[in-house]
Amino acid sequence: MVEASKRILIVDDEEPIRRFAERALRDAGYETIVAADGESALKLFKDRGPFDLLLTDLMMPGTPGDELARRLRQLDPELKVLYLTAYSDRLFQERTILWEQEAFVEKPVSLKGLLEAVTLMLAGHV
Repeated sequence: MVEASKRILIVDDEEPIRRFAERALRDAGYETIVAADGESALKLFKDRGPFDLLLTDLMMPGTPGDELARRLRQLDPELKVLYLTAYSDRLFQERTILWEQEAFVEKPVSLKGLLEAVTLMLAGHV
C-alpha cells in the first residue's frame, strides 16, 4: 500500500488506457483523477490539485502531453511527469533530454511496468 497522500493525474485521449491506468493505480493505493484531454486536465489541476505525478499520453488532440506538462509545471515546478507513449521519439524532436523529474514508458505497458515506473518516479529514482 502507498501513502494516502500520493495523488496522480492521469491524462489520455484513449478511454481504455485511462481505465487501465486508473484501475491499476487505484488498486495499488494511489488517489487518481482522470482527464481525456489537456484542457480538462489543466482545469482539474487548478480545481483539485496539487498532484504528486502527472501520467500523460504524449500524442493527444489539442494539447499534447509535453505541452500540458510544461503548463502544469509552471503552476507547480515540483510536479513529476511520466509520459505514457508509443511515440517516445517525438519527445526528443525539439529537445535532446527530458527535464528533471520526467521519464517515459512505452505503450503498450504491462501492469507491472506501469506500477514500477510510477513507484520509481514518486520515490525520486528516475
